[in-house]
Amino acid sequence: MLQIRDLHAYYGPIEALKGIDITVKEGKITCLIGSNGAGKTTLLKSISGMIKRTGSIVVKGDGEIIDKNSRYIANHRIIHVPEGRHIFPGLSVKNNLEVGTINWHGFFGRQSYANELEEVYSLFPRLKERENQLGWSLSGGEQQMLAIGRAMMAKPKILMLDEPSMGLAPIVISELFEKIVQINQQGMTILLVEQNARLALQVSDFTYIIDSGKGILSGPSSDLKNDSRVIEAYLGKAVQKCD
Repeated sequence: MLQIRDLHAYYGPIEALKGIDITVKEGKITCLIGSNGAGKTTLLKSISGMIKRTGSIVVKGDGEIIDKNSRYIANHRIIHVPEGRHIFPGLSVKNNLEVGTINWHGFFGRQSYANELEEVYSLFPRLKERENQLGWSLSGGEQQMLAIGRAMMAKPKILMLDEPSMGLAPIVISELFEKIVQINQQGMTILLVEQNARLALQVSDFTYIIDSGKGILSGPSSDLKNDSRVIEAYLGKAVQKCD
């Protein structure tokens, strides 16, 4: 579904990614883990066309997109849920969700999006209950649900999630990740960046570990969660964080 080869990314003169190679298989959850500043968010931004990058990013059905801008990439249904949610606080829940249809519905389109809206409400019933509330009035967990729901309104073929658990209570994280798994079970290809390494390894099929802009380890998540190097570097920290 997505093949990344020799990807370099830059913030001005600073090289943030240094030759990353990643394959995201169709219908699977692929996860990126690593320490803060390792380049995980930068990689998602590179795929989305938000920063300067070189190398190759090939998407099934679309071919090479390394030279494409963010609008082109979003219009081809490679959808990015950014770290920090970035909902529109002054818009209602329903209007926030409507924004997600712009890539196929347009700004003044007449085509109905009722089916897509119903699918999101079925996935996140609390958004239906709060559809007329303004975004700022939602809890952190509800705002994250709204951000993911808005992405689902865009009819993604690849859904990229950046730190969905950030700032949320454990019980909310558990519920949210149940929904992420449910979305994947419906056939959605997901590329997940997640600070909670233990949880990420539990829900994903394949994991890449990056550090200082380079890939250092990869493999099936079921194998990596039992790898002594991963346990020492990441899972131990995750346990301390939850205690």
